[in-house]
Amino acid sequence: MLNQRITKISILICLSVGAMLLGVFLPQLTSNNKISQNAIQKLNPDLDVTNFVSLPPAQRRSKLERAIKTGKSLNTSRARYILANDLIQQGEAELAIAQLKNLEKEYSVLAPYILVKRAQVYEQIGETDKAQKAWSEVLTTYPEEPVVAEALYVLGKENPEYWDEAIAKFPDHPATVKIAQERLKQNPNQPQLLLLIAKYGFHVPEYGTVLEQLRTKYASQLTPEDWEMVAFGYWEKQDYPKGALAYQKAPKTPQNLYRYARGLWLGRKTKESREAYKTLINTFPNGGEDTALGLMRLSRLVDRKDAIPYLDRVIANFPSHAAEAMYDKSKLLDQLGSAQSASQLRQQLLSKYNNSDSAAKLRWELAEQAAAGGNLQAAWKWAQELTVNNPDSELAPQAGFWVGKWAQQLGRQKDAQKAFEYMILRYPHSYYSWRSAVSLGWPVGDFTTVRDLSPEVVHTKQRDPLPFGSETLRELYQIGQDRDAWKQWQVEFDDRMNPSVAQQYTDGVLRIGIGDNLDGIWMLTSLSQRKNPEEIAEYKALKEKRTYWQTLYPFPYLETVVKWSNKRELNTVLVTALIRQESRFMPTIKSVVGATGLMQVMPETGAEVANKINLVSYDLENVNDNVNLGTFYLDFTHKEYQNNSMLAVASYNAGPNAVSSWLTRFGFNDADAFVEKIPYPETRGYVESVFENYWNYLQIYNPEVSQLMERHYAKYN
Repeated sequence: MLNQRITKISILICLSVGAMLLGVFLPQLTSNNKISQNAIQKLNPDLDVTNFVSLPPAQRRSKLERAIKTGKSLNTSRARYILANDLIQQGEAELAIAQLKNLEKEYSVLAPYILVKRAQVYEQIGETDKAQKAWSEVLTTYPEEPVVAEALYVLGKENPEYWDEAIAKFPDHPATVKIAQERLKQNPNQPQLLLLIAKYGFHVPEYGTVLEQLRTKYASQLTPEDWEMVAFGYWEKQDYPKGALAYQKAPKTPQNLYRYARGLWLGRKTKESREAYKTLINTFPNGGEDTALGLMRLSRLVDRKDAIPYLDRVIANFPSHAAEAMYDKSKLLDQLGSAQSASQLRQQLLSKYNNSDSAAKLRWELAEQAAAGGNLQAAWKWAQELTVNNPDSELAPQAGFWVGKWAQQLGRQKDAQKAFEYMILRYPHSYYSWRSAVSLGWPVGDFTTVRDLSPEVVHTKQRDPLPFGSETLRELYQIGQDRDAWKQWQVEFDDRMNPSVAQQYTDGVLRIGIGDNLDGIWMLTSLSQRKNPEEIAEYKALKEKRTYWQTLYPFPYLETVVKWSNKRELNTVLVTALIRQESRFMPTIKSVVGATGLMQVMPETGAEVANKINLVSYDLENVNDNVNLGTFYLDFTHKEYQNNSMLAVASYNAGPNAVSSWLTRFGFNDADAFVEKIPYPETRGYVESVFENYWNYLQIYNPEVSQLMERHYAKYN
C-alpha cells in the first residue's frame, strides 16, 4: 500500500522467473542434464533455484541445500554450482570442493567453468599441485572455450608462453586485457598491447589514458583501422573532440567523416566543423543517413540564405529527413521575411509528411502558441491531432496529457478523463502517464504528497532468456552468475561498432548485471534511436518483457538508501529515483563541475552539510557518506518549499535561488504549467526524469500500483 509515513519501508524480496520462460530456454541445454518443461512447472517454487538467484548468498544457502537434496536434475546441478561459487567467495573451500565433485559430468553446459572453479578452490587453499592439474585439464579438455583465458592467465605467471597464447586466441577476454596491463607495467613501449586494450578494455579505469598514449605517442605507427578503433573508444567514452581528431585519420567512410565533423562541433570548433561537413557531403553526396545528417547540421552552421540550398538537397534526395528539412526551411523563410512561403511549406509538411516527427513538432508548436494566446480550444485541437497522427513522437505523451488538461479547463470532464486514461494505456512509462494517474485520482502521490508516502516495494528480479549469445552465456546469466556471464560475453560480442538490436540489448543487460549501470542503461535506452522498421519492431518486443523494465530500474545499495531515507523522513522510492537520474548508481562518478557520487553532492555542499550534522570525516565517493549528505540536502530543499517535491527536486538541481526567481516570475497557480515554464532545459528535463523514474519504480515494484495498472489494461482489452 502507499501508506502515509511509517518508520520503516517494507522491503520484500521475491525473486521469480516464470515457468513458461524457463521452458523456452531449458530444452536447449545438453542431453546430459535434461529436465522436461512439465517437471519445471511442477517444481516447488521454493526449490527452483532460478527463483532466488538474486538473493544474497546468506539468504539463499538453505534454499540451495534443500534443492540439492531432491535428486539429480538440472535444477540440482544449478543449485550445486551456485552454492559452490558462494562457498568459494566465503572462503569455505572444503565445502565448495564437495559440491563441485564430478559436477561437470552432470552439468555439461558449464563443464569448463566447473573445472575453473575447482582450480580456483585449490589455489585458495594452497594445494598448488592439484590447482595446476585442474588448470591443465581446462586447457586440454576445452581449448576453444573462452573461460580457458582464466587458466592461461594463471599458468602464464610461471610460463610466459601461456600469456602469448591468451593474446593470440582470446584477446577480448578480460583476463587477457589484464595480461596486457601487466605486461605494459613491465615494458610500457608496446603499442600492440595498448591497441588490444583500446579495442577490448572499455571497462578498465585507465582506458582514457591508453587512448591518449596511442594518439600522442604512437600516432605515426597507427593504421587507419587503428585510428578508427581509437576514435570509437573516444566516442564510447563521450570524449567527442578527441574522437574527432582520431576519426580524421580513420578510413574515409560516411560515418567516420560525419563523426569527425560532429566531434569538432561538440568541441566548439565551428569553422572547422563546417568545413568537415562540406567534405562529407562532397565525398559522399549520396551517402545515406550520415550525408543527410551532415546536410542538416551544415544548414545550421551557415548563413540563412546559404542554408536553404542544403535543405533543398535533403528534401529532394533524402526522404527520411525531408520533413525535418521542410520544418527548418519554414523557420528560415519566416526569418527572411517570406511568411507566405513559410506557411505554404508548413501546409505541405502536414499534408505530405503527416506522420513525421517534424509534423508533430509543428503541431505542438501551434498548440503552445494557441494556449499562450488563451485559445484553449485551438490548443486542444492541435494536441489532439498530434496524438492521432504522430503517436510515436517523443512529444506525443506531453501532447496527450495536455489534451486532458485543456479539456478540464474547457469544462469537458469526460473528455479529460478519457484522455488521461488513454495516456496510461499508450504511454505507461512516461512522466506524463504519472501526471495522468494523479489527475485520475490514483493513490500514487502528487507533488505535495510524495514525500510523506512510504510505498511497499516487492523487489522482484525476473530473468527472461537473453536474446543473443551461446548456450553457455545464457545459462550463466539464467543462474545469476553475472560476472562470469559478462566475461564470456566480451569474447562473444564481436560487432561492437555496429551491434544488432539483440546484441545491444544483451550487452546492456550484462553491463547492468556487473554494476556498470551508466553504460548499461544507455545501451538499453539508446535502442530507441533505431530507424529500421524491423529493428524498431524487435526493440518494441523486448520492451514488452518485464525483465527489460526491471533491468532498466535496478535497486542497488538498497539498505543504505532505505536507512538514510527513513532517517530524513523521505520517500525511499523518490530518493532512489533521484539517484538513478543523478548518477545511474555509479558511486565514484564525478561531473565536470565536481559533483560526486550517487547523489552528485558538490564538495562545498558536502562540507556545509557535514558541518551541520557534525560529520568530521567523510568521503563523497563512499556510498554511505554520500547518501547521508545527499538526503540531508534533499530534506532541506523540501523544507524550503513546504514539502513540495517538484520544487524541492528542481532546487536540488538548479539551486534555491533559481527556483525562487521562477516562482516570482511565473507564479504557481498550476504545478504542471510551472514545470513547462522552467527556463533551464536541464532542470525541466531533470524534474520530469526524476518523477518518471519514481512512477516506473512504483509500477514495477509496488503491488498496489501494479494491480491498478493491470486492472486498467484489462478494462480496455
